[in-house]
Amino acid sequence: MINVSNVSLRFGDKKLFEDVNLKFTPGNCYGLIGANGAGKSTFLKVLSGEVEPQSGNVSLSSGERMAVLKQDHFAYEDKEVLDTVLIGHERLYKVKQEKDAIYMKPDFSEVDGMRAAELEGEFAEMNGWEAESDAAVLLKGLGIDDKFHTNKMADLTGDQKVKVLLAQALFGNPDILLLDEPTNGLDIQAIQWLEDFLINFENTVIVVSHDRHFLNKVCTHIADVDYGKIQIYIGNYDFWYESSQLALQMAQEENKKKEEKIKELQAFVARFSANASKSKQATSRKKLLDNITLEDIKPSSRRYPYVGFTPGREIGNDLLRVEGITKTIGDKKVLDNVNFTVNKDDKIAFVGRDDIAKTTLFKIIMGEMEPDAGTYKWGVTTSQSYFPKDNAEYFEDNHLPLVDWLRQYSPEDQTETFLRGFLGRMLFSGEEALKKANVLSGGEKVRCMLAKMMLSNANVLVLDEPTNHLDLESITALNNGLIKFKGSILFTSHDHQFVQSVSNRLIELTPKGIVDKEMTYDEYVQDKELQKDIAAMYAS
Repeated sequence: MINVSNVSLRFGDKKLFEDVNLKFTPGNCYGLIGANGAGKSTFLKVLSGEVEPQSGNVSLSSGERMAVLKQDHFAYEDKEVLDTVLIGHERLYKVKQEKDAIYMKPDFSEVDGMRAAELEGEFAEMNGWEAESDAAVLLKGLGIDDKFHTNKMADLTGDQKVKVLLAQALFGNPDILLLDEPTNGLDIQAIQWLEDFLINFENTVIVVSHDRHFLNKVCTHIADVDYGKIQIYIGNYDFWYESSQLALQMAQEENKKKEEKIKELQAFVARFSANASKSKQATSRKKLLDNITLEDIKPSSRRYPYVGFTPGREIGNDLLRVEGITKTIGDKKVLDNVNFTVNKDDKIAFVGRDDIAKTTLFKIIMGEMEPDAGTYKWGVTTSQSYFPKDNAEYFEDNHLPLVDWLRQYSPEDQTETFLRGFLGRMLFSGEEALKKANVLSGGEKVRCMLAKMMLSNANVLVLDEPTNHLDLESITALNNGLIKFKGSILFTSHDHQFVQSVSNRLIELTPKGIVDKEMTYDEYVQDKELQKDIAAMYAS
């Protein structure tokens, strides 16, 4: 168990936490959520001891071991992959090193023998003899094949290093596991494996993630960081979101009778509790929800942007035809004879491992890059609005206030009141609308780009990783806006729930051709035969 007592932390004049008192208990997985800048990652560092609070303390139960997902992907460049995983259990690794060093001595003494015997006993108690095989199982589960286990970390790709550091955190059955954005850089199979691992993990997990599907799968509780406080709620992210929104709606409807409110809340809890019984965490989560009281459900003070795209004209049947698009970047052919046609009402998610291929395709069809071969043609009834993965060119060296920044993209000479209305929807109200474009955070830039797209009234949206840099509130708002959009969408995203809820068609760009399926994303990732065929298309 991890106990947080009266913890307060300030950075300069900014208060992050004040008098936080919490207990995180074994058998539960806590999803730590909060707006960008609320201090989620900082709180994990407080729990791990990396950051000292100004007051209060964090304590672990006696003898418990904590493991933390490391963020420095270059910290172990000179280490072998298997050793890097073993380092996750610091004491076991030190015992192994000392023991091995003693046995390597040419003048092995009686004292050395006694010390070696002590170390052997401690090593056995920590299941040291199974350590390398246990580490190998974790690596293989995450998709790191045996042939890489004796390689140096410096020889791995960035995505492989992410997986090794995750295996390091999971290694040795830690009593407390702290994970900051553990799904970043993971492929579909690795995320599914991690979900199953955490669902069956019997100790304490505290995780920060912007992946709502992941939080819904693994979390038994939500720890909400808001206004310097952290409140723990029973249930997964969807339960927290929907219950808090329902409570807020009811608080605003003062004319409703209290009894009606109570019945609606009770029905809501019962419905979620019944749904929980179908999940892999059925027993623990259903019991928790069954015991919830109405006082446990509180309105959220969060502010959600409004995202709504309105096409200026109805789209025809002829949208986009791509024929034989080929492109080489450097010495790598990223697109090879790509062919597809976009139909009316298509909402196509471009999925798969090669982000460069997807971004390159979008740049080509939006006229920002020339293909080496092939053609594309947009239908005459289409108008497109583009969200690029890299938006730096729109903001760097741009000292305009946001009202004037947005005016550049307004189809007509709109009034300041009109433009402020669009910015207000994206949470830039009052003085916020006068902030200079070049000083915005990553999330603020994304919200500005979305306001720009809403002004365009385009009937085709092309979005390359639009959820990057957004907090959960903004992701939810964008997700809902795209679901309601009446035009067509081409988009990329690593957010499972986003892809599942928005798309009705999936295209994967592989080195050996495209996979084009009209099915849900859940069906796509759960089709084992299909995924086996796709894996073969990536194999060299």
